[in-house]
Amino acid sequence: MSAHSIDLNSIDLNADLGEGFGRWTLTDDAALLDVVTSANVACGFHAGDAVTMRHVCELAVERGVAIGAHVAYRDLAGFGRRAMDMAADDLAADVAYQIGALEAFARAAGGEVSYVKPHGALYNRIVGDAEQAAAVVAGVALAGARPILGLPGSAVLDIAPSQGCAAVTEAFADRAYLSDGSLAPRSLPGAVLQGADAVAQRAVDIATGVPLTTHDGSAITVRASSLCVHGDSPDAVHTARLVRERLEASGVDVKRWSA
Repeated sequence: MSAHSIDLNSIDLNADLGEGFGRWTLTDDAALLDVVTSANVACGFHAGDAVTMRHVCELAVERGVAIGAHVAYRDLAGFGRRAMDMAADDLAADVAYQIGALEAFARAAGGEVSYVKPHGALYNRIVGDAEQAAAVVAGVALAGARPILGLPGSAVLDIAPSQGCAAVTEAFADRAYLSDGSLAPRSLPGAVLQGADAVAQRAVDIATGVPLTTHDGSAITVRASSLCVHGDSPDAVHTARLVRERLEASGVDVKRWSA
């Protein structure tokens, strides 16, 4: 497999789902699955548990939504957003373990794990860290090569095709960017866009090739096959619905990407 080509007339809409744990519920998974075309399902390391994984997979299959493994560092307390240093072999094994766990529930529901998207600190680390990126790709390959979502130009997408994993570019409707195309750290003011209107407009700009003003004041154009809207905010469902409505009103076909 090689890099996935970008269709300028359509875009995939993904969200992070299954991020509850035990009796604690974070996202309205059922409502979001009525809107998105791909579901990044937490695999128990940063969030999620066996019952939640099973339930989200069943709902996703019912709705024809692609299932993706949202793999992370082993960091439930920090929601996978704390930087960690791991030996490459250990990280590869953890990635494969998470994919395998989700695959069991996806298969039981009549589906499959169609792709892998790293989460949080791991996602950001493998933008520029080639060693950790290679470990993630090795873990995906160990569990069965499949497409990997990541930032355009990231190390993990550069390495992915060498292990038979298609590289799928992703953009974020609700995050600010830096001039190098990376995401502005959450510690910076304005790193997370506020308000459904602002997020929906950003989504349309990305999908239609309108340059974005970065956090540091420059302009970049971000093109991607998949667009992420986060599911862990109080107005996540409303925002996701508005994003999809505005995309379709702008002539963008919202549909699952295909390898």
